[in-house]
Order: sequence, then C-alpha cells, then structure tokens
Amino acid sequence: MVDSPKPLNEGVSRSMRSNTRKDTKPELVLRKALREAGKGGYRLQWKVAGHPDICYPGCKVAIFVNGCFWHRCPHCNLPYPKHNAEFWQQKFARNIARDSRVKEQLESEGWRVIVVWECQIKQDLPGCVSTIIGSLS
Repeated sequence: MVDSPKPLNEGVSRSMRSNTRKDTKPELVLRKALREAGKGGYRLQWKVAGHPDICYPGCKVAIFVNGCFWHRCPHCNLPYPKHNAEFWQQKFARNIARDSRVKEQLESEGWRVIVVWECQIKQDLPGCVSTIIGSLS
C-alpha cells in the first residue's frame, strides 16, 4: 500500500477531504425520487457487508450509489489523475476489488445488489428508480 501523496496544493487537498461516504448529492437525489415514487421505507447504511447507501432489508435489496471518479465508472471512462499516477492506480484498484468482494458476499447471502452510477442518476433518474422498483417485487 502506497502512502497518500503530498497534494500539489491545499485547494486540492481540501476538495478531496470534503468528499463524504454518505449523503452525497447523487444519493440524496435518488432517495428523494424513491420517496416521490412511493418507495420510501428504505434504510441507510444498513449493517451488512459494505453498508449499502440505500437498503430495503425486507426485500433483501442493497443499493450502492457509486461516484464515477472513485469507483471508476464503466460508462464514463474517466482519465486517471496525472500527478501521483501510481498511488491513484493502486487506490482505484483497491476500491474496485472491495466493491466486487462486497457484491459477491451480499449475493451469496441472498441479497440483490444494485449499483447505480452517479452519471446514470444525472442522465436517467426515472430509469434508475424503475430498476430499483422492479427489484423490490
């Protein structure tokens, strides 16, 4: 594991530190849309592997709202940061491996796992809600 690199400037460091694990803007948008569609009653950060962002424990549906940058969205094909490239490649590889392990563990325990990407929420919020609602039956 590589130590965190020294940032180029304090603004970058402050921006990275401000990223949170829960209550992100895409997550808030999706939760609001689910409530408006009559599908409230979800739980947040449920106490199962990976602490899904949104969870319907009774239906065993776990929803992860993934940021395109941090989880390396397959739709966006974002470039890697140029500064400290080795650190970022290892960081992203660990994130992807962890996401895969958590998904496999939940599925082996009988959960349906839905991954919603930040870009999907921006581009097709109704489609994301429809996918989630369809998995609840």
